[in-house]
Order: sequence, then C-alpha cells, then structure tokens
Amino acid sequence: MKKILLSVLLAVFLVACGASNTSNDKKDAGKLLFYAGLQEDHAALIAQEFEKETGIKTEFVRLSSGETLARLKAEKDNMTASVWYGGPVDGMVAGIEEGLIEPYISSEAANIKPEYKDPNGMWTGIYVGYLGFVGNEKLLKEKNLAMPTSWADLLKPEYKGEIVVAHPGSSGTAYTMLATLAQLMGEDEAIAYLQKLNGQIRQYTKSGTAPGRMVGTGEALIGITFLHDGIKYQKEGYTDIILAAPSEGTGFEIGGVSLLKNGPDQENAKKFIDWVLTKKAQELGRTVGSFQFLTNTTAVNPEEAKAVEGAKLIDYNFDWAGKNKKRLVERFTKETNAAVPEK
Repeated sequence: MKKILLSVLLAVFLVACGASNTSNDKKDAGKLLFYAGLQEDHAALIAQEFEKETGIKTEFVRLSSGETLARLKAEKDNMTASVWYGGPVDGMVAGIEEGLIEPYISSEAANIKPEYKDPNGMWTGIYVGYLGFVGNEKLLKEKNLAMPTSWADLLKPEYKGEIVVAHPGSSGTAYTMLATLAQLMGEDEAIAYLQKLNGQIRQYTKSGTAPGRMVGTGEALIGITFLHDGIKYQKEGYTDIILAAPSEGTGFEIGGVSLLKNGPDQENAKKFIDWVLTKKAQELGRTVGSFQFLTNTTAVNPEEAKAVEGAKLIDYNFDWAGKNKKRLVERFTKETNAAVPEK
C-alpha cells in the first residue's frame, strides 16, 4: 500500500514539475514589439493570439506606412521593434533601399505563392487588397449623382470638393494610388491627372483607412481607399457605403511582413513571422473585419472578398514602386502643392 501511495505521489510531483517548467518556459519566452500597418483591431488580435500560443510578451505600435518608414530611419542605429507587419510592401521595398530590413525565409513561406513573396526573403506577403472607390449611396441620391466608376469620372465638376483620399507621403494606401496611376498612365500624365484631381479633393487624410470611415459617417461623399476597408465599414454598420473599382484598371497591395535589421528580439521575430504566415493566423483577420484575399495557398479567403474579385487589375510592379517611392512622393507633393497632413 505504501509503495502504491509513494508511486502516486511521485507521479503527481513529476506532473507538477512538468507543468511548472512549461509555465516557466512561457514566462521566460521573452518579448517582441512589431510595427503594424494594418487595422488596429487586426494587429491587436494577432498580438494577443501569438502571445497566447508562445508566451512571448507581444506589443505593437500602429503606424501608417510613411510613419513606419520615418521612424525606422530615425531608429536605424538603435532599433526598437523587430518586425514590420502589414501595410503595402512598396514601403518595405523602400525600407530595403534604406538598409532597414534583413532577409528571412520562413519555412512557412513554402505555402505562399511566388508572386506574393520576395525571392530573397526580404518580405513575405500575408494578404492582397484592391484599390478602389467608396461612396455614400444616400448622399449620392440626395445630390442626384451617380457613383464614379473610373479615374476619369473623379475629374467631373459635380465631384469638386467631394473627394477624400490620404496623402501618399503618410499613407501606403495613397502611395499605391500614386504608383498605380504612374504605371497605368505614365508618370508625367499621372502627375498631370493628380494636379487636376487635387482641385477636386476636399481633404487629404493622414491614414489610408480614414476615407472609408468618413464616407460611411457622411462626412464625405467619395473616398479612394482599399476596397476591403470599405467592406469592413459596411459590416460595422455603415450600410450607406457602396464600392466601385475603376474601369481603366487599378492597383493592389500585397500586405507583407519583414524582419527589421538589428531588431532587439530577432529570434522571437522569426517565430512571429513563421506564425503569421500560417493558415490559422491568416484566417483570424476575418473575425475582426479584415476581408483581404489571403496568400497562404491552404487558407480560405473570406466570403466577403468575393464582392471585389472581379476588379480589373493592372500589372502592378511592386519593386519599381518601392524603389521610386521617395522620388514620386516628393514630386507629387511639390507639383500638387499638397502638404502631408500632421494628423
């Protein structure tokens, strides 16, 4: 009887030790800070779930693409974050040019299509989103106006002072617009077009997601933004929002993830990149209203993404867009005389 009792006590002791060791392993798993270029609620969910699975204390700072690039340049010799997660990879390509990103090819990248990742591991795509227009259907009807369906439509006199869009100097969304038009029309013609469009603009916002919300609340009639953000606001109750993709063709973003050069927590950063590329992590987005197309070949796209899958896409050159970002933004700002908004 004593032998049985001792055996039971020993087993309980070993289980307790194992549980304690597991707990300590998680407690000592370290930390991670990432800069997030996607919606705040999406980034918060990813941080929460990654920490829950790994025990790595995970925090993030939500920044626009332009803000991220500026901060990384300022922190180049003393990096605070270890990962850039979300937002168009054009910005990451610009970061590569500045020496801010280092290669990492995750084992999970095998499930990502070649067109959605850098062959050298400088960035890997996590989602794809299409650029387009959002309109407030109620206000359009009140003003007896049709929803614009082309880039040319936006220049019509009836839309003067009715359009909101972010500034490409602060927003990756707006830079996608600038680079799209440059590739669609040719650079000089695109700048001439944007000078005309500048006369139609009610407000340049700092964030690329702001135009969608402004249209939803009735603060603006027309917004230029990523269409999945428009769908998100529809689902959040802004039911007057309607969507359109420009008939001439439109660009798209690959939202990516990159390992920052000389980040303080490189090993945890690699674990994070591995995790966000998985089917499970990519499919989390829809639970907080992120309805982009997913890059993992085993992941299932959100049902809501079907609403925009018929958009006419241009052959968008991400490498060219990233390498020419600084020059194009400077030219846009100078030739439209549109200052980067402070907030």
